[in-house]
Amino acid sequence: MKEDLRRMADRGVWISIAAYIVLSVGKIVFSIMFDSKALLADGLNNASDIVASIAVLVGLKISRKPPDADHKYGHSRAETIASMVASFIMVTIGLQVVYNAILALWRGDVSSPDPSAIYVALAGVIVMGGVSIYNHRLAKKTKSLALKAVAKDNLSDALVSIGAAVGILGAALYITWLDPAAAVIVGCVILKTAWDIFSEATHMLTDGFQTDRLEEYHTIISNVSGVKKTTDIKARMYGNQAVVDVTIEVDKDISVEESHRITDDIEDQMHQSYGVEMTHIHIEPNETEEHK
Repeated sequence: MKEDLRRMADRGVWISIAAYIVLSVGKIVFSIMFDSKALLADGLNNASDIVASIAVLVGLKISRKPPDADHKYGHSRAETIASMVASFIMVTIGLQVVYNAILALWRGDVSSPDPSAIYVALAGVIVMGGVSIYNHRLAKKTKSLALKAVAKDNLSDALVSIGAAVGILGAALYITWLDPAAAVIVGCVILKTAWDIFSEATHMLTDGFQTDRLEEYHTIISNVSGVKKTTDIKARMYGNQAVVDVTIEVDKDISVEESHRITDDIEDQMHQSYGVEMTHIHIEPNETEEHK
């Protein structure tokens, strides 16, 4: 089952790479033919996404390596690091696009592109919109954070192409500054997407975790038969897997065998309800009666 999910995640990345190669080559070639800065910015964005998607693919491959002497928890965080690398690549391209577009506006280097360029931009909207929907569904099914980042990037690419199409249309109607202005917007969308991916990756790499999810974990563990009190709970992410550390109190007079049964029940509940495969449980005696 896991292997099937891994193949699905890989397929999503490969589909993105194939789409980016076709679109980036097509947009860059047609941007030169039709003299459109917005379309060129869109094409460069897709070109950067090729490298970003390859980085994600490499991260996925590394994350699946089994635990070894130096990585007792495995290599799952390589997937998160790959997402961060993808964000760095996107920032570089985004800054370049914004700089070149602003420079063109400052120098007055504007012209009306061939209206035919709009069809190329709209083709990008359709293709990347479809790829985004496909990868978003795959990311939810495989619980892959890297593929989730790819799906977000796909969506931003579709939005970027919409902006490029609007800019081309306006410039074709002799609002000549609108084409490079659209390129500025394209660059800003690229930077915003890069920031979102970077923020999520750094949050996970610094052991950040959703507080609402911790509350859900706390509730389900506290309701397990034999648990008197859940005194502490924390979690962190290793790739797409959560690792949970919890301290519980149980009746001080129960046997070791009964304590072991309670921990097994907690692990089963966490796995069935949330797919958590690693729940580390520390047991302490409940002293409630003595404190009364």
